[in-house]
Formats: sequence, C-alpha cells, structure tokens
Amino acid sequence: MIGITGTPGTGKSAVADELRRRGLPVTDLKTTVSPYIVEHDSVRDADEVDVDAWADAFPYQDGYVEGAIAHFLACDKIIVLRCRPDVLKDRLSRRGYSAGKIAENCQAEALDVILSETADMFASEQVYEIDTTNRDVISVADLIVSFAADEIPASFGTIDWSEFLDPML
Repeated sequence: MIGITGTPGTGKSAVADELRRRGLPVTDLKTTVSPYIVEHDSVRDADEVDVDAWADAFPYQDGYVEGAIAHFLACDKIIVLRCRPDVLKDRLSRRGYSAGKIAENCQAEALDVILSETADMFASEQVYEIDTTNRDVISVADLIVSFAADEIPASFGTIDWSEFLDPML
C-alpha cells in the first residue's frame, strides 16, 4: 500500500487520476471517512475525523491510497506532495476556497505540517517528498511509480517554505 498525502492543492487528486489512467489501483480516501466524521468545524469549514478509529478500521490494500490523511495509515511507503505557498494560494483561490482556508493551508504547507506528521510515523526509507510547484502531473506520477518500485531512493526534508510564513505568527 503506497500512500499519497499532502496539503490541499498540492496535486494529490490530479496525480491519482493520472495513476488510474495508467491502470493502477487508487483509492480516494475522502470516500472512506464518512463513518468517522465526528463533527463539522464551521469556523475552519472542515470535517473533524476520528483519524485513529478510521486508520484502525482501514483495510490494507494493494495499490495507492490518496488523501490528506493517507499518512495516518499503515502504508508500506508514503509520498508527500509539496507546493510553494504562493503557488498553492493561487491554486486554492481558483478552487473557490475562502481567504481563511487559503491562509490556513498555506501556513500548514510553510510549516511542513504534513511532512512532520509523516516523518513521525514512518522510517526515513519509506518517505519520498516531491515538490509539485513546477512539475506537470505526468512527471510527478512517474516519480511516484519509480519510488513505489524501488527505482529511486527515499528523500525528504530538503524543501523549505519558511520564508512564506506570515510574520505575524
């Protein structure tokens, strides 16, 4: 089971679509969480999921699992998609995200929130970080498939978006 995770807007869904186009099995994790939604946080406009219960109940499967919480699953390998926060802001704006939601996601990306959570849960040889800022979907999918097949080594911790942090934090 290969996980694909990242902040919203980093390219997870687009890459998952490309992997499916190639005939690879990919599970969209958004379709699996509804029984584990505890409440909807209207301030953050986000569902609060009991991630521990969800992860405990999630069945191991061959193929790829894609979603912002994939790193909470017992994956064999995990890919963290990253995007420079100014580009991420533009992507989320085009999706109609609220200003508050855009700021929250851009700050999370600049702070390496998902990468940090992933690094806490996986051995270094299981994690591969990809900067999607200037890469097309096909090249990102190629990197993912290569990492899954042990053709390229694990690598993470080299992307630094801290210059994009809000100075008021």
